[in-house]
Order: sequence, then structure tokens, then C-alpha cells
Amino acid sequence: MGRAAEILGVTPGFLRGLDAAKLFVPQRSAGGHRRYSRYQLRLAQRARDLVDQGTALEAACRIIILEDQLAEAQRINAQLQQRIDQTSEHN
Repeated sequence: MGRAAEILGVTPGFLRGLDAAKLFVPQRSAGGHRRYSRYQLRLAQRARDLVDQGTALEAACRIIILEDQLAEAQRINAQLQQRIDQTSEHN
């Protein structure tokens, strides 16, 4: 956790806050230390950016979760539209 906090320029407490807000759940090493994926570090950086702009931590986490859900819905929608287009071409 200390290394991740150092990379992001935040405190370990900030990262614990992201965990408490359920933005993500870090993996644990055999020794019980938190381990963050690159994706989780990108989310933490986005949260830091929002907090730096004056957004409350809980609100920042909610914004990020909603952005992620929207991106996933858009991806699914594009896949479904592609299937519809392919079906239309064959009929």
C-alpha cells in the first residue's frame, strides 16, 4: 500500500478510504498486504483528481463507479447493435 500511495502521491489513508467506499477491493499478499492492479491504480488516480477538484471522496467514488457502468453499457450496446446490423445484412 505504501508504494501505491507513493506512486499516486496520496496517503495510505486515502487508499483505505477508497477501499471503504467500495471503489475496489485490492488483492492481498500472503503477508496480508494490499496489492493493487494497474486498473485499480487508474481508478485511484481518477478519484484523486476528482477530490483535488473539490469533490467529496464518497461522491468521487460514486462518479467513477457510474462512469464505469456507463462505459460497460455502451460496450454491450455496441456489440448488440453490431449483431443487429449483421442480421439485417443477411436478411
